[in-house]
Amino acid sequence: MPLLEEKSRPQEHPPSIPVVIIGNGPSGICLSYLLSGYKPYLDSSTVHPNPILFRKLQETKHLPITEQDLEYLSEGLEGRSRNPVAVLFDTLLHPNADFGYEFPPVLQWRRDKQQHIPHLVLGKATPGGAWHAMEGSMLTISLGIWMELPGVNYRDLTNGKRRDVTSNRATPEEISSYYRNYVKLKGLQKNFVDNTYVTSVQKLCRGHKGQSLENGNTDQGDVSVGNVGSEGFEGNGVEYINNGGGGALWEVRGYQQVQNNTHVPFSLFAENVVLATGASDSPIRLGIEGEDLPFVFHSMSDLGLAISQRKLDINSDPVLIIGAGLSAADAVLCACSSKIRVLHVFRKRVDDPDLIFKQLPKTLYPEYHKVYNMMCSQTYLSMAPSSAPNRPQVVSIASSVCAKMCSKPQLAAGNMAGNASVSLFPDYTSFPEHCVVSLQSDMKCLLQGNNSLKAFKISMVLVLIGTNPNLFFLKGQGQYLGQDPTKPISCKQNPIDIHPYTFECTKEPGLFAMGPLVGDNFVRFLKGGALAIASCLLKRLKKKGKLISNGGTNFI
Repeated sequence: MPLLEEKSRPQEHPPSIPVVIIGNGPSGICLSYLLSGYKPYLDSSTVHPNPILFRKLQETKHLPITEQDLEYLSEGLEGRSRNPVAVLFDTLLHPNADFGYEFPPVLQWRRDKQQHIPHLVLGKATPGGAWHAMEGSMLTISLGIWMELPGVNYRDLTNGKRRDVTSNRATPEEISSYYRNYVKLKGLQKNFVDNTYVTSVQKLCRGHKGQSLENGNTDQGDVSVGNVGSEGFEGNGVEYINNGGGGALWEVRGYQQVQNNTHVPFSLFAENVVLATGASDSPIRLGIEGEDLPFVFHSMSDLGLAISQRKLDINSDPVLIIGAGLSAADAVLCACSSKIRVLHVFRKRVDDPDLIFKQLPKTLYPEYHKVYNMMCSQTYLSMAPSSAPNRPQVVSIASSVCAKMCSKPQLAAGNMAGNASVSLFPDYTSFPEHCVVSLQSDMKCLLQGNNSLKAFKISMVLVLIGTNPNLFFLKGQGQYLGQDPTKPISCKQNPIDIHPYTFECTKEPGLFAMGPLVGDNFVRFLKGGALAIASCLLKRLKKKGKLISNGGTNFI
């Protein structure tokens, strides 16, 4: 159902919504659930294994968690997120999960329609976000139960599928189906607008037509907002009071793609905007010569497409895969399973403690440890010609080769040696502590190592070194919102700077961020952002006497 069109907006009052959520992945879905009147209470029939937290929960067990002091509850908890509320919500939903236990949640959910906050969730596709675009046959790094959202058991929606201990993970296809069904089961459809693309988000300020506030400079007085048409402000405004709590309005513009690929523009106003866009929009680039050549790609799906179209086969020149993360490992597995030769280049040492493989249990992730074993044992210099008949042939060498390329190539190989089920791919070669200098139009790549320069003939290049969020719709790409405003927003190096217990941007009242944008890349932790934001908005609107008691207004 299309949004209110820009040209059809009434001239008396602009359409105003308490909350607009940009992004309909698990972050946006979870927040919609909490804003729709669903409240978490301590389940009196359960006992949390953390005695200190359990005692705190019992002190105010008559109140929902959203109305309690999240800072007090989060104090002293430790987990795999830098955000304390994320750790709190995770331990309430999955107590002691990091110790391998599968305790039931200590929460029970009750719906209070009097506590509904009207909101819209704008997403580029159907609810589920980037999960719909992922390869459906891969396994998620997280266990299936860690991917579930509050109130709906993951196994109940996947026909109770249970796998053995090494594959109790889910496929993206299962997860995307779960999220779509979740929205229907919890009655959230009216809040979601699919196929919607946001192109501009601006904070309206007093006395300036169509102009957003300067970085972090929020007005503390009365803000008069006029009726906005395609030409901007038109005078006679509706007055809002900005008391430092998000009272000013945000203008959200964009378009919705409807039938026949028609784009219908829209413009609406929101008192609060939540950024839940994830981090998969813009692949990180190497920034080297030749990266724009037609055989260079930045997505694993391009490798699968090339294999399915038989552009690559056993007789092709090697595929060059760049990166040391799980996406690169997935690409290695995909290529090797099709007997396609692989050159795997990455900057880190194989014994670098920051490698993701060192954080994954072998029993749960055998395929990734197989790749890690090859990264360690099948390095370029460790593979003598007699033991590696398919060793890649160097086209040219520009300088002497360093004798010590990989300090401990046997590190993981020794650890994995006792596993008879591990079989390595002979047509794979790793290049630790290497970087790509350039890519040439004659299908050659130039690799730089320690005191070495080598060129190889290749058939395809996959640059899989991570992704960054694309916040083009914000002023200056949203860079001023980061912890370091001099650098672009990055989920790992420079997340958006937020208040730790409300997830409100420190530099923009009324603007919130959650999920990968604030460093929570796993579903089990991004749910904490939803708890913090919902708690903040419920308390703020209740204080202003603005809580909706009629189930909300339909804005679409």
